[in-house]
Amino acid sequence: MSQELLSSIVGDIYDCALNSEIWTDVLVRITQAVDAAYTTIALAGADDNRGRFAAQSPWDPAQMRALQEYDFEGIPGLKAAVLGDIDTPAATLSSMSEAELQQSPFYRNWARPQGLREACIAKFVHTSDRIGLVSYTIRASRGFITPEEQRFLALLSPHLRRASMIGDLLDQARVAASLYRAALDNLATPVVLTGANGAILYANSRAEAMLSAQGPIFSRSGLLHAQNPRTARALLDAIASAANAETSLGSRGIGLPISAAGQPPAVAYVLPLTEGTARATFRPACAAVFISTTTSASPPPEAVLTTLFDLTPAEARVLLRVGGGMTASKSAVSL
Repeated sequence: MSQELLSSIVGDIYDCALNSEIWTDVLVRITQAVDAAYTTIALAGADDNRGRFAAQSPWDPAQMRALQEYDFEGIPGLKAAVLGDIDTPAATLSSMSEAELQQSPFYRNWARPQGLREACIAKFVHTSDRIGLVSYTIRASRGFITPEEQRFLALLSPHLRRASMIGDLLDQARVAASLYRAALDNLATPVVLTGANGAILYANSRAEAMLSAQGPIFSRSGLLHAQNPRTARALLDAIASAANAETSLGSRGIGLPISAAGQPPAVAYVLPLTEGTARATFRPACAAVFISTTTSASPPPEAVLTTLFDLTPAEARVLLRVGGGMTASKSAVSL
């Protein structure tokens, strides 16, 4: 896949943060890019599986309803994806042989009659109360899912996380119905619009209250700063990346801890405001910083290290184990 195609789809993904109705269009583009039959995405409660949002590219509605009847263990590859690392897509046939897949009730009763083969599933959100999965399924008439196609989904995963988490915070009806300043002022979520260098161009009333209290964010020489000195630079770097090229953001600025030690938890999500997109309504600002004080929105330690230092999930786990007193060799064996 070309960088141009990736950038275009990433831009569309971020538009979904403001307008959830266009998720279907984005999933159609992903389906076409990887030569799949269809693509699905869902963000749900981690405990009760209560749906926060779900979307799919066009496919037989009756068959999609039948798919809901299969449990966690019944769909090959689903359990491995849920229990596996975030941003790490796995193809069904990477964990079992095609003969094993074809013997499963799911394949015999659901996939094979529709001419389907295998799926590629990625977990793009995992907090204490939310889990997000994206997957595409290919037809039996084509070859296996390639490493390049899996990598394409891995590159999209952090952008899907950012867009879905911000969309989950927003009252989208108000955004659609009001001028942007009035809409943002009426949001319960603190929002700050900034320039590429972090200059504060606008803050809604909730964010203004935080700035006045100097926590968990504050203004210094007109620039937005995090109260947490360990992540202050990371926040400005994420804003700069958002202004430069949204595809370069990766996992930066997703659930970034910004409150100081001993203060109530708060995390930041950085949304690029790219020209030529629906988000351009908020220009001349280059980035929108959304602040969540919901404890459940705080990412686990591994996700924090991934965000701050661009580590892989495995590298983050090694660092946590070494920091806990385990030797590097024992840490590697334990993974």
